[in-house]
Amino acid sequence: MNKSLSAPELHEPTRLDKFLHAALPDYSRSVLQRAIREGNITVNDKKVVVHHWLKSGDSIELKNLAEPIKITVTPNKDVPYKLIAETADYLIIDKPAGLVVHPAAGVNEPTLVDGLIAKYPEIASVGDDPLRPGIVHRLDREVSGLLVITRNNQMYEHLKKQFQDRTIDKEYVGLVIGQLSQPSGTINFPLARSKRNHGKIAARNKAGDDTREAITHYAVAKQWQKVTLLKLKLETGRTHQIRAHLAALGYPLVGDQLYRPPKLAFKNTPGRIFLHAQTLSFTDLSSQRQTFSSPLPKELSDFLNSLS
Repeated sequence: MNKSLSAPELHEPTRLDKFLHAALPDYSRSVLQRAIREGNITVNDKKVVVHHWLKSGDSIELKNLAEPIKITVTPNKDVPYKLIAETADYLIIDKPAGLVVHPAAGVNEPTLVDGLIAKYPEIASVGDDPLRPGIVHRLDREVSGLLVITRNNQMYEHLKKQFQDRTIDKEYVGLVIGQLSQPSGTINFPLARSKRNHGKIAARNKAGDDTREAITHYAVAKQWQKVTLLKLKLETGRTHQIRAHLAALGYPLVGDQLYRPPKLAFKNTPGRIFLHAQTLSFTDLSSQRQTFSSPLPKELSDFLNSLS
């Protein structure tokens, strides 16, 4: 599809990808963002970054944009997940490994959103994206652990601002290949979509127009001869952030086939990525701090016991 759009009178700063998603609702935001990165969407005849801020009257050109794939949310009460807490404003979910959070292009299986909508239909109208209702953060398919799901738009905006202000605490447990020389540290490589592998995130030595700031803190919890258990805390929440950061540091997560160098000797895995979102802390609408924890899934705790 080739199409021309003009930004109307804008009364507040508007991000290009959000403007396009509102103007072209049949396209997912990720598809539009990819088209921007590939130069198939330009502003005033110039290639721009995904988070470009539009001005009134800007001319937007879309070239060679594939016809949208119709993606829908399909309520499914059989989707497995564990409910940790339920309030009028939010749900706390313990997501199992192997479950995709929301529908997207290429996802041909039931998702967490499908399961949630079956039980909590009011969530369908919450948030900025009908394919991600109530979703303010995500976990990769093969990562387990805690997620907060919002049940109304007031809570959605409240949590979204906390993520933007970096006042939400998210702590993970991860097992990496190798022994770290430092007991703790911070990884702050900026991240960008890999130009060689579409599904992979690349860590860069310095920031660029296509990168996003990413900061991960780590502390060694326990070490074995070939692996190290880490406590990880996210300051930002980028796609594949922990996985890409640890791999760039030279210590890929056990079980992560996408980021593990092929020649790495240690190949024993628990059958999934050893990464679990263990603790989640945020402020609710009553200004009360809420903290939730999730124990390691059995397959991960059994794997640790096998190392001892």
